[in-house]
Amino acid sequence: MTTISAALVKELRERTGAGMMDCKKALTESNGDMDKAIDILREKGLAAAAKKEGRIAAEGLVEAYIHGGGRIGVLVEVNCETDFVARGDEFKQFVKDIAMQIAAAKPLYINKEDVPEDVLEHERQIFRAQALNEGKPEKIIDKMVEGRIEKFYKEVCLMEQPFIKDPDTTIKDLVIQKIAKIGEKISIRRFARYELGEGIEKRQENFADEVMKEIRR
Repeated sequence: MTTISAALVKELRERTGAGMMDCKKALTESNGDMDKAIDILREKGLAAAAKKEGRIAAEGLVEAYIHGGGRIGVLVEVNCETDFVARGDEFKQFVKDIAMQIAAAKPLYINKEDVPEDVLEHERQIFRAQALNEGKPEKIIDKMVEGRIEKFYKEVCLMEQPFIKDPDTTIKDLVIQKIAKIGEKISIRRFARYELGEGIEKRQENFADEVMKEIRR
């Protein structure tokens, strides 16, 4: 049996946010393989999240985030089950991270299911036309279109986006990690994002880079 060192447990905990005992069990189960241990924790997190799905989460926080001296403003409501958790530093930081994510990545929806069907159909028509113009065979076009729709989801749906602080983790994965760590149902309920001069032609800015600079200060 592989000896699981404290340093290995610490590394897994830092990478996943899971509890120490859960990390040790996952590493033992995976014989010290870090990637397999992460997969095990993710699977357990999904199971834990599924068990909590039916619970009522009516507590939480509304976070306001203003970036760039008032150029971008975000309001986001994130719910949990108890006021005790809502007042904790772990939850507060999570909500702040979500607000920063929205400021930087400009999602339009929270989940895939929130994207209107007419919007999806419009995107499919564009992707189909692109594939035809590229000279792709008709028999593979439908598969290509759906692949591009999945990429579209990652651009416009908050839960599908890579987390700005850790691009290897999606926001959906981040929520699952927090549910496993905190032990309560957590849901991102709604958000609003305002950008100064939105809709007015102006020079392009890389807000993701700017937000990351602010995080590192």
